[in-house]
Amino acid sequence: MKPLPKLLTAIAVLLLAVTAGIYLQSAPAHDQSTMSAVAKPLLDAVIQNAKAKHTASVIFLHGLGDSGAGWAGIAPMLANALPHVKWIFPNAPVQPVTLNMGMRMPSWYDIYSLDREQAKQDEKGMLESASKIQDLINNEVEKHGIPTDRIVVGGFSQGSAISLLTLVTSPVKLAAIVALSGYLPLTAKFDDLHKAVNDQTPVWMGHGDSDEVVAYKWGLQSAEFLKEKGYSVDFNTYRWMGHSANDQELMDLTMFLKNVIP
Repeated sequence: MKPLPKLLTAIAVLLLAVTAGIYLQSAPAHDQSTMSAVAKPLLDAVIQNAKAKHTASVIFLHGLGDSGAGWAGIAPMLANALPHVKWIFPNAPVQPVTLNMGMRMPSWYDIYSLDREQAKQDEKGMLESASKIQDLINNEVEKHGIPTDRIVVGGFSQGSAISLLTLVTSPVKLAAIVALSGYLPLTAKFDDLHKAVNDQTPVWMGHGDSDEVVAYKWGLQSAEFLKEKGYSVDFNTYRWMGHSANDQELMDLTMFLKNVIP
């Protein structure tokens, strides 16, 4: 029966998309006393306040089918190394995902196919999500007094794609962009979307060479594309790692963050 492979693929994508969330939730539980929800009309989010004086913020976006809580475990893990950092883990809106037979789930944009070379991209959804992340950036500036060049935007998988799109489209200078197991979308529209303010903003990318969802070559191609456009990109390969994160990647990420938001 022809529908069966599509069904299995969709289920596999849904399960693999939350792999990192499951992995990270095995970390020590976060301090619930410091958690709060971001008030609407901003995106709902899990917040981990800075352990010391708040002088920098990291906005980190989860992958398909996950939630902010799925990644919030990294905040207490990194709190001693980055005590001045406030972590914001926004929740993607729940919407139908074409690849998963129209099932509704947390998603930053619609996905039509795993074949990136052939599939159309949900430009409208991607740009809407990037705009919502910009609102979070603006809120950190206006309500918490954090300069934009002390704000990092990062993410995993789908969240990584929106983070890289934010690099290209944001009208304000950011401290850095972090992209784990993701790729830069809408490259054909780069010249139309590009704003030069972040041309010198450092980009840190991490990708497993055994990624079974977002192909390793997509991440590598995105890094090369950005380098060709003049961006400074640090692309890190993790041997045998699938669509997930591991301790070494988080250690490397911590060192990067200590450098860009000391």
